[in-house]
Parts: sequence; C-alpha cells; structure tokens
Amino acid sequence: MLILSLATIITLAVLLGSGVWIAFALIGTAWVALEFFSPFSPGPILASDFWGASYGWDLTALPMFIWMGEILFRSGLADNMFRGLSPWLNRVPGRLLHTNIIGSGMFAAVCGSSAATCATVGKMTLPELERRGYDSNMAIGTLASASTLGLLIPPSIVLIVYGVVTEQSISRLFMAGIGPGLMILALFMGYLVLWSLLKGNREGRTGYDESSMRFIDKLRNTWALVPILLLIGGIIVSIYGGLASPTEAAAVGVVLSIVIARLTGSFDMATLKDSLFAAVRTACMIAFIIAGASFLTSAMGFTQVPMQLARTIGEMGLSPAMLLIMLTLLLLVMGCFLDGISLILLVTAILMPLVSAAGFDLIWFGIYLVVVVEMSQITPPVGFNLFVIQGLTGKDIVTITKATLPFFLLMLLSIVLMYLFPEIALHLPQAMNR
Repeated sequence: MLILSLATIITLAVLLGSGVWIAFALIGTAWVALEFFSPFSPGPILASDFWGASYGWDLTALPMFIWMGEILFRSGLADNMFRGLSPWLNRVPGRLLHTNIIGSGMFAAVCGSSAATCATVGKMTLPELERRGYDSNMAIGTLASASTLGLLIPPSIVLIVYGVVTEQSISRLFMAGIGPGLMILALFMGYLVLWSLLKGNREGRTGYDESSMRFIDKLRNTWALVPILLLIGGIIVSIYGGLASPTEAAAVGVVLSIVIARLTGSFDMATLKDSLFAAVRTACMIAFIIAGASFLTSAMGFTQVPMQLARTIGEMGLSPAMLLIMLTLLLLVMGCFLDGISLILLVTAILMPLVSAAGFDLIWFGIYLVVVVEMSQITPPVGFNLFVIQGLTGKDIVTITKATLPFFLLMLLSIVLMYLFPEIALHLPQAMNR
C-alpha cells in the first residue's frame, strides 16, 4: 500500500510538473496504478469512465452556466455590476474583493457546483478586479475558496447523497448547512478586511478610491445593478419556486442574460459567437478534467488503497477528537484522488459504525464531511478549483496554491469551531423539531 501510494503521488507530481494537460496527468497516474498495481486492464475502465463522465442531465448545467458568465462578461454587464457596487463598498476594507466572496456564495446557492461557480464568477470578476488595480493573488484566493461553498449551501448534491446513504433527513441536512456556510463566508470576509487594513491598503493593492463620487452619481451607478439582480432573482425564483431544476435554471440564466444584454444594447451576433466559442473551450477543459478525475477515482477503488487506509484508522481505537483529526488528514489526502461523492461513500461504507460509537451527531458529521470535501477542492496537487483557476488565468499551480492557502486554513478553523460549538450546524435542524 505504501509503495502504491508513493508511486501514485510521484507519477502525478512528475506529470503535472512536466506541463502536460491536467486531464492527461490524471489519466496517466490512474493508468500506472492499474497497470502495475492491480490485475485489471486499464483500457476498458478508461473507456467506461470517460463515457460515464461525459454524459448526464446534471452535467448540462456546467456549460450553460459558463456560457451565461461569458455573455455577462462580453456584453459589459459584469462591468455594470462593479460600477454599481464600487461606490458603496469603497469604505469597506477590501472594497470590491468582497464581490468574489459574496457573488460566489450567492451563485453557489443557485447552481450547487463549485466548478461552475468558480468558472462563471471568475470569468466576470477576475478581469475587472485586475483592471481596477486589485491584488491578483487575493482575487484568486477569494474566488477559489468561496466557490467551494456550492457543496455546502443548499441545494447540495453531496448532502443529498449523504442523507440517502445514512438515512438522515435531507431537509435537516440542508438547514444544517446554512449556519456553517454563513460562518465560512464571514471568516473569509473577516480575513479580507484584516489583510486590507494591515497590508493591502498600505501597498495600494485594494483598487482605486471612489469615495469622492456624488450621491446622485452613486444612485445612477447603482441602477446598473438592476439587470444583474433581475438575472440572479430569475434563477433563484425558478429553482426555489419549483419552476425548474438547477439544470433547467442554467438554461433560464442563459436566456435571461441574452435578453438583458440585448435590451441594454450590448449584444450582437459577434458577442453571441465569441461567448459561445469561449464557453465551449472552458466547458470542454472542465469536462476533460472531470473525466480524468473519474478514471483516477476508479483506479483508486480497484487498488483498494482508500479502503485499507480507512480500515487502518478504524482499528486504532482513537478518542473522538483524535478520530476527527485522523479522519480530516485521511480525507484531505484522499481528496487529491477521489471526487466528493466517492469520499462520502467511502466514509459511510466503512467508518460509519465507528463514527456513531464515538458519539458524533450524524447530521453534524455530514456537514463536517462536506466542509472537508470543500477543502479538498483547493488542496494541492489535485484541487479541482485550482485547475479551473489555472485554466482561467494561465498562472502556475504553485502561485494559485499560495493564494488559496490562507482560506484553506480558515476552513480548517471552521471545523475546529464546529467541533467546539456544534450548535453552529445543529441549531436550525433542532429548531425544526420544536
């Protein structure tokens, strides 16, 4: 098991460091694991996983949301959003960098996908923040980390899977995710305020001062927010009003963005063509990575390394606190090779009796699992959101990892706070029973 683990990590590091496409690095690592450490032939498994990962109704939401972001970016609606928010956020330390956190949290609540949130919000915000003089590393860090909340803020596919497998109430799990989700957003914004006061403002890395704008001009700029608010409101109403599923709401978002851009006079055939081709490129990049990650997940399953590691922890006889620490380390390592749903299924299949015996509330434990899965999205070397950011910006993975490290540590702090104060996750679910 140790030799296989080392071989897998070294192969992945070499392939990523050689500059090959990320998807090929994941495929190559999985191929080595299956070819040399299992009796199974890699070819049929690769074909099956690529087919399984490349179709599905839920996957349709990804390119549609990305296309919506491209339309907003190319039609100037994203610029209008920043012009409307800038005068009001000017006195808040960090200024427009907060839009990455707030916007990602809101969009995550709409689509439930961290990859779609990262790609869509990033396409709108990163170019504008750079043009307005904001620190690029902080912009990347806030985007990559806040977009992971799509796994926690309802509706969450991962929470649904956990609820079904453990026979817990999905509605209570959804309610339990609200408190920790808001807490993590507050931690991110608090860190951003602290960074701005101690470093960003002094070094001129928090944009331009717009405090001198007249009140009437602020109101005029705020009017530019109305189209974006209508778009977000239309998507949210279509989902929570039962008019559309998240996948169908993605199509609603595209239609609304085209209508709004057309009414504002900033949309033509050239914009349509450019946005469509750009969305296809980004969506294909993400879909290719998803397929490669699916193959690597299968390879890890066939070699049974995750199951053996989980059993080893289960046999240690640890206290609840130490069990949680060991589980966190295990899940972060496994998160480099398995997707979130696979991690959930692994833990529930092997360690659930141990978790119950340790006295953990299963609703609370589900939220803890999702937070750790979120952390794995920005954990190098295979943090999925890191790859999405790399595709959007062209920056190297080391730079992106450094930018996200403070937010990774804040998510770790959120787990500690949840352990010390379980009511953060359990207050709302318990209130449902009163």
